Amino acid sequence: MTSPDTAALIFRIIVGLTLVAHGYNHVFGPGGIQGTAGWFASMGLRPGIVHAWTSGLVEIAAGFGLAFGFLNPFSAGAIMGTMVVAGITAHRKNGFFIFKPGQGYEYVLMIAVLCAGIAILGPGKASLDHAIGIDDDLDGWVGAIIALVLGIGGSAGLLATAWRPNKPAPTTPSA
Repeated sequence: MTSPDTAALIFRIIVGLTLVAHGYNHVFGPGGIQGTAGWFASMGLRPGIVHAWTSGLVEIAAGFGLAFGFLNPFSAGAIMGTMVVAGITAHRKNGFFIFKPGQGYEYVLMIAVLCAGIAILGPGKASLDHAIGIDDDLDGWVGAIIALVLGIGGSAGLLATAWRPNKPAPTTPSA
């Protein structure tokens, strides 16, 4: 294995398993799927229960896909998409830094960009894609395009069709 293969393996495993844990928490965490659904609905994702299940299951499946290097740019793109949606719906208004009240978009930005890099780099030799012989077909510009179309395009489609943020209460002019 080359150093890029090793880097791809490390990035895939860490990001992939982090997303598996994140998705698991959405479904089975303290508030369960109902708590996640309520949280998503409060941010304007309608219907909240559909988005809670979809987000949780996509994060689990794409996280495992990325960790194992299976359909690498598709797994990376799915994770990018969830991070873009999270960044826009939950974190954007809170600024950059994650430690700010409400948590900024720093964390989701880093995961999304890392997934773009993983899609471009390819899964490496220690991957299912390499084992089945499709790794060279799905890296570089092809991997980047797949991940970007799935991640950015998918999140744009989801936001356009299902995100209805609550409008702020109107302010009354003072006399």
